[in-house]
Amino acid sequence: MNVAKVTISLDQVVLDRIDQLVQEQLYPNRSQVIQVALVEKMRKLDKPRLRRECVKLDKVFERELANEGLATEVAESPEY
Repeated sequence: MNVAKVTISLDQVVLDRIDQLVQEQLYPNRSQVIQVALVEKMRKLDKPRLRRECVKLDKVFERELANEGLATEVAESPEY
């Protein structure tokens, strides 16, 4: 992984919590705590984009396609 060093300012309460997570050995160091938190936040920010793309789908067509697949699976599945 290509890593770049940056300098940031944090509220002391946030820094204390980060240090606590490191002390509890949930993360190896402060950088890892911050990296994981930032990646998770960016993923959450990307979710609305997925919703916008899903709105573009044709709901009737998607439902018919799903039902067609279910019907095929039921017809082809062995009896127990």
